[in-house]
Amino acid sequence: MIHPSLTRIGIVEPTLESEAGHCHSFVQSICKARREGDGEITVFAGSRARLPNLEGPGVRVVPYFHRRIRRPEAFFLYRKLLREPGRILVSTAGRADMLSLSLAAGGAIPPGKVFLYLHWVTPTPSKKEFFRKVSGRQPNLVLMGPTGTVAGVFRSCGFRDVRIVPYPITPADPDPAAAGGDFRHVLYAGAARRDKGFPKVVDLVRRLAEAGSELPVAVQASASHYGKFDEGVLAEMDRLREASYPSLRMIPETLGAREYREMFEGAIVLQPYSREDFTDRISGVTLDAFSAGAPIVATSGTWMARSAERFGAGVGIDDPTPEALLRAVEAIRAEYPRYHRSALEAGRALQAEHGARQLLDAVLASTREGR
Repeated sequence: MIHPSLTRIGIVEPTLESEAGHCHSFVQSICKARREGDGEITVFAGSRARLPNLEGPGVRVVPYFHRRIRRPEAFFLYRKLLREPGRILVSTAGRADMLSLSLAAGGAIPPGKVFLYLHWVTPTPSKKEFFRKVSGRQPNLVLMGPTGTVAGVFRSCGFRDVRIVPYPITPADPDPAAAGGDFRHVLYAGAARRDKGFPKVVDLVRRLAEAGSELPVAVQASASHYGKFDEGVLAEMDRLREASYPSLRMIPETLGAREYREMFEGAIVLQPYSREDFTDRISGVTLDAFSAGAPIVATSGTWMARSAERFGAGVGIDDPTPEALLRAVEAIRAEYPRYHRSALEAGRALQAEHGARQLLDAVLASTREGR
């Protein structure tokens, strides 16, 4: 039997190649939570990964996955790792990982060997049928999700070991209160996606341009993994550029960790996310905003809006029209120092609630030992 403190962990994250994006902050938070004696963590990342900030005592990064062949590569990696001592953590898991793992195992995966973190799931009938088949073939998979909604889907599909584990938050700067006490700009951060209300932000900028406003706005209109955009988003970006708003700063690329954090200084963060998609879905942008002391404007009925209400760290709006967004922004701007302090309080509380050590302990201290 392997003592939990000496268990090796292989973290599989095929899209991780730089400091940009939440897959980096997610993995970074886990690696930073490692303590002396925990055993070695090996991160299997994209083939072009150069991540010296992740590497350190007991942590190494292996550039491995190529975009076009990442699925067969995952199969062979899983087959190798399943036959070696240690545990496997798939930090952004999906159906393809479940299928590859099951095929690579050639039989039942041992208890406490494989841990899948599933950030979100849309429980369509076809997906639920797939999950039921996997749970029958691989009853020992450990599934982890950030909310009861996610966990409930997999429990209903027959998985035996399903756990609610908080979404790991990016470690905060040593003194986030030292910056960002004065309003600087309105910010849309993260990938440009329809379900995250990107068209609503475009509508707001166009309305500001029509009104001759000088309200400073920064929009990070970056793509999702591998440079892909949601359908229709490129047309929305054309609409944004055509607004010719002088006070708009467009940030088309994903950013490094330092530049990404700096965006939130003095910001009011717009999160007009879909209520249907984000009722109980956690946002890394919200966690990052609060950690930096940036209040948010969010769609009511979402996890983001409930978090803002809990700490007084933002405003929830029923319908994210340009008028409603602007009213909420101006309300926060009028009392920005107070909202900034409340956001910092939220950040400190969520840093404790969403500490990555909880996820790492779930893998290391499983009551059922992996090989």
